Amino acid sequence: MATADSILIFVLSLLVGTIGILAGARLVLDRDAGFVNAAVTALIGAVAWAVTSFFVGWIPVLGILLMLVIWVGIINWRYPGGWGSAIAIGFVAWIVAVVIVYAFAVVGIITPDVLGIPGI
Repeated sequence: MATADSILIFVLSLLVGTIGILAGARLVLDRDAGFVNAAVTALIGAVAWAVTSFFVGWIPVLGILLMLVIWVGIINWRYPGGWGSAIAIGFVAWIVAVVIVYAFAVVGIITPDVLGIPGI
């Protein structure tokens, strides 16, 4: 049962992260960003967040800032527009993910600890 729960949380996390990044890219870049590109970005971002968290996440403030810069850097690498656009995409993605996770929690589908966007 624990394996099934882990797989479900991973899939939901990837889906929430993908939808958030897709919404951010479409809003900020004003063009179709593509679901697959958003999913790949969410997956790479989640892996980078986890690895960075493992190595420096324990450092107060600096660890979290470094993790966030790396996550935004991946968005910058995957989408055009530079660092400003990447920060805006990341911010919109975070807001969308918070809304999705909150809505799922309100109806009892999940608890609010689903990941996919940093800090959710």
